[in-house]
Amino acid sequence: MDGARSSEAEVLAMAEAYCVALHESDWEALHAMCHERYFMTSAKPGAAPEGEPVFFDKATFVERAKNRPPFAGEPVFEIFSVDVEGDEMASVKLSVDMKPRRFHDYLGFYRIDGEWKLVTKLFRTVSEAI
Repeated sequence: MDGARSSEAEVLAMAEAYCVALHESDWEALHAMCHERYFMTSAKPGAAPEGEPVFFDKATFVERAKNRPPFAGEPVFEIFSVDVEGDEMASVKLSVDMKPRRFHDYLGFYRIDGEWKLVTKLFRTVSEAI
């Protein structure tokens, strides 16, 4: 497997692990996969004044996962795209169900010291009832 395909497979595996960790509320896995300067932005309608994003840092994101029970059943998610650029950065577009909601996430990864780290997440709720 050449470098580009290897990197794509690594990022895909990270994205899948992210979805499973969200479903299982595995805050330790989320803590490990996120860079210390990880930053998340929510475009969820109704979460803030109209048109205003909501921002979260790594500590807030991990704490939210730590304080909620795992979701029932098997994880449900779909990876729409994985795009690796220059073997040091990548983006992933995916859909993940956290019942009763479905989210679309845009994840940004960066290779640091040979390891992929999640550095940014932009997401929005696409369905309130699934």
